[in-house]
Amino acid sequence: MQTIYTNMGFLEEIQRRRTFGIISHPDAGKTTLTEKLLLFGGAIQEAGAVKNNKIKKGATSDFMEIERQRGISVSTSVLAFNYKDKKINILDTPGHKDFAEDTFRTLTAVDSVIVVIDVAKGVEEQTEKLVAVCRMRKIPIIVFINKLDREGKDAFDLMDEVEQKLGLTVTPLSFPIGMGYDFQGIYNLWEQNINLFSGDNRKNIEETIAFSDVQNPELEKIIGQKPADRLREELELIDEVYPKFDRQDYLDGKLQPVFFGSALNNFGVRELLDCFVQIAPSPRPKDSETRLVDPKEEKMTGFVFKIHANMDPKHRDRLAFIKIVSGTFERNKPYYHVRQKKNLKFSSPNAFFAEKKEIVDISYPGDIVGLHDTGNFKIGDTLTEGEIMSFKGIPSFSPEHFRYINNADPMKAKQLDKGIDQLMDEGVAQLFTLEMNNRKIIGTVGALQYEVIQYRLEHEYGAKCTYENFPVHKACWVKPNDPKSEEFKEFRRIKQKFLAHDKYGQLVFLADSDFTIQMTQNKYPNVKLFFTSEFE
Repeated sequence: MQTIYTNMGFLEEIQRRRTFGIISHPDAGKTTLTEKLLLFGGAIQEAGAVKNNKIKKGATSDFMEIERQRGISVSTSVLAFNYKDKKINILDTPGHKDFAEDTFRTLTAVDSVIVVIDVAKGVEEQTEKLVAVCRMRKIPIIVFINKLDREGKDAFDLMDEVEQKLGLTVTPLSFPIGMGYDFQGIYNLWEQNINLFSGDNRKNIEETIAFSDVQNPELEKIIGQKPADRLREELELIDEVYPKFDRQDYLDGKLQPVFFGSALNNFGVRELLDCFVQIAPSPRPKDSETRLVDPKEEKMTGFVFKIHANMDPKHRDRLAFIKIVSGTFERNKPYYHVRQKKNLKFSSPNAFFAEKKEIVDISYPGDIVGLHDTGNFKIGDTLTEGEIMSFKGIPSFSPEHFRYINNADPMKAKQLDKGIDQLMDEGVAQLFTLEMNNRKIIGTVGALQYEVIQYRLEHEYGAKCTYENFPVHKACWVKPNDPKSEEFKEFRRIKQKFLAHDKYGQLVFLADSDFTIQMTQNKYPNVKLFFTSEFE
């Protein structure tokens, strides 16, 4: 039986925490929204629009050079700030589908998510995939419809689209007054007030007008007769059509509140944030392979969901990002590394406050801690105070692109090996070594990752590589019912040209088509093939 902490200070710290991810299709305004949330939290003084050259400041959360050059996020960033007595941890994820694996893993470390949708483009493909993962894990979702100052789809049409394409049940908690050129502001149903849009306040924070009764004739004076009539009609329609907001339904993943705004213009962001800190869940229990772990437990547990090498190119540092699930994580206290069966101490655990790293003495459930790593960690590792357990749901997915990697500079073989090794630990891509000739193959979810790997090998490790196509359709992890059976021996003999090992020594079959996979499964029924590395 696990001891549940009754220390009030500890329980208050858990209640204060809000750890969430921001997800969307590329270019829906995810990184811009993250910046504006930091601005409201007072964590930064000036927001840097990702694609706006007038502000020469890069977005705070895109710290890698390649992200600044391309204006896209290619790795998840961790940012924290305080707002209204709540400690908020944001995980800003890459939207680009080529980096989806990083995002899927990040979703294991969040307690809720905000989905950003572009008012003109509506629900896009990548959003559908990410929301499907959230629904599978019953993660509470808030929807933010962005870019209202541009011409876009009708608000009701957008909400229908969200319901149909994403399988959600929505209820608006803020609603736009006009759209595009006619956009005048937002009616906040949550707090019953109006926020008027002036069009130019990228750095200032708006004043709102309290408006508990929309029938009040003052409304016409503020926004005009026609918009006032239309708003009243729309609010009546919302009342009739959409369910009332119920926090428990939201927490259970059955109801999704919707907010409207323009992150670039700082508009509607405060409504979102004020409601978020009230309704979003504090750290939730998490399933391990042996039991459900409650955040209020006295003993510390946590898991690695991301590893990042060379966060500062001047110092060859590598950080393992750990989500604290229960108990308190204390500096210089030994913790048990379950996979390696040894105790480790950490003298400088980092917390992230906007763009600054700080050394912290104590962290609580929900917090993300960066631990300096000399190669002890891999993604999915668990730290405890001695209990043998591991958390579920942090798989590697079968890549969709495969290339041989060749050394372009024989003098730098050591640097290349080290670089590949560290980048694979980060989960940027997967490394397979062919059994037949030990040639190395890199598998990625998207083609853009090859550029990132090449760029980082050269700039961070001083190594150069070239690629060669390798015609493979999918990597399947192999698990025979009986490793000594004749059937498995025959499978190995017939398929030897296509067998490889992943970085952790697991056997992988590199299949050239779906047809091959089907035929192989029919011919060798006792040799099971899996598309993720996390099989039972």
